[in-house]
Amino acid sequence: MILIRAGRVLGPAEGLDIKADVVLDGDRIAGIFPADQGGAEGAPGFSPRERTYRQIIEAEGLVAAPGLVDVHVHFRDPGPTYKEDIHTGARAAAKGGFTTVVCMANTNPIVDNGKTLRYVLEEGKKTGIHVLSCAAVSKGFAGRELTDMEGLLAAGAAGFTDDGIPLMDGAFVRAAMEEAARLDTVLSFHEEDKHFIRENGINHGRISDELGIYGSPALAEDSLVARDCMVALDTGATVDIQHISSGHSVEVVRLAKRLGAKVWAEVTPHHFTLTEEAVLKHGTLAKMNPPLRTEKDRQMLIEGLKDGTIDMIATDHAPHSREEKERPLTQAPSGILGLETALALGITNLVKAGHLTLLELMEKMSLNPARLYKLDCGRMEPGAPADLVLFDADRQWTVEGFESKSANSPFLGETLTGKVMYTVCGGKVVYGEQGTEV
Repeated sequence: MILIRAGRVLGPAEGLDIKADVVLDGDRIAGIFPADQGGAEGAPGFSPRERTYRQIIEAEGLVAAPGLVDVHVHFRDPGPTYKEDIHTGARAAAKGGFTTVVCMANTNPIVDNGKTLRYVLEEGKKTGIHVLSCAAVSKGFAGRELTDMEGLLAAGAAGFTDDGIPLMDGAFVRAAMEEAARLDTVLSFHEEDKHFIRENGINHGRISDELGIYGSPALAEDSLVARDCMVALDTGATVDIQHISSGHSVEVVRLAKRLGAKVWAEVTPHHFTLTEEAVLKHGTLAKMNPPLRTEKDRQMLIEGLKDGTIDMIATDHAPHSREEKERPLTQAPSGILGLETALALGITNLVKAGHLTLLELMEKMSLNPARLYKLDCGRMEPGAPADLVLFDADRQWTVEGFESKSANSPFLGETLTGKVMYTVCGGKVVYGEQGTEV
C-alpha cells in the first residue's frame, strides 16, 4: 500500500475539498481519511506503523487530485518519431500530471485500420500511463469513405477524428454522425474551412496585416462549428469541437447546447493564455492551427470555461523539431508542446486570476474528459483507479526543459505558478522530483 499523507484532496466528481490521507492498495484507492478524524492512522483496519506501507508520500502543502486526462495529443508514432514517440510522449504526460491521454489518428500510416491502432495501443501499454487512441473518421483522411467504425471500436478505438484535416463534405459529416450515434461513440472535429484561409497558423487581423500576410480568419472556424453543431443536433451524435479559438464559435456552441445538441468543446492552454500578439515575440513558436486570436476572443474563451460552455482543457500537444520551427513563418509547421505546462498555465491564468477554482480546473482537466470518453477515471473515492496527480498550487518555477523530444514552446523561460510534484498511475509513482519511471 501507498500512503499519501496530509494533502489537500480534491474530487471534482464528489465535490470533495478536504485535508486528508489517501491510501492506495494496488491499482485502486483503498480509502480517503479526513485529517480532522485522525487520518489513515486513526482509521479502523489501517495500522499506524509506517512499515505497513510500501511507500509514504508526504503531501503536506500539496494538492492530491485525480490524474489529468488529455483528450488531444500527437505522439507522432508511427511516423516522424524524431519529433516524438509514444514513450517520450508518455514521459512528458507523466511530468505534466497526466495519467491518461488520447492520441490523434494523423500518424503515418494513419490510424484508419486495426493493425495501426493495435500498434499504438500495444506500445502505449509499455509506458507507465494509459495511452488511448482515436481512429480516423475517413479512410486515408480523404473525407470520402467512412472507416469501419464498428470494427475499430471493437479493436479498442476511443473515438474518431480526422484531426488536422477538416471534413469539408457536409453530407459525409452527416453520415459519419449518424454512424457514430448508432454506435454511441465520439466524433472530434478540427474546424477550419480551408476556403477562407490563405496562410494557416496566424490569425487574420491586425498582426497579420503588420506582417504582410492574410492568415486564417475566425470565419474559417466559425462556419464549420456552426454547421457541425446543427448536424449534431439533427443526428443526436456526440461531438467534440476541438481546440476552440474563436469567441463567436463559443457562442455557437453555447446555443447548440441550449438547443439540446450533444456538443462538447475543448480549449487549449495556449488559446486561453496568449493572443495573436505572441507571434511578434515568439514567431513560429506561436504558430498553430487554429491560430491565437484577439484579446476579445481570449476573454470569451475564459467566459466559456466559467459558464460550462467549454467542457475541457486539452493540450493539442504537437511536437516539431527545431529545424522545422526555424523555417520562415509561412513555411514552418503549426503546433506547440502542451503536456508539461498545461496544469501550470491553468493555475496561473485561470485559478490565480480568479476565473476558476482549483476544483473547477480539475473538472475541466480530469473529470469532464473522462466523462466524454466514458473512462473509469477522474474520481477520488474508494474503489476508484489509483491515478493521481500531486501538485504544489503555489510553487513558482521556470520552464527550462522538457521530457518531450521537442522543445517548440513559447513558454520556454517563462515563470509559471503550480508545479507537479508526483504523478501516480495504476498505483505506481511514474513521476516524482527524483525523475520518471515511465
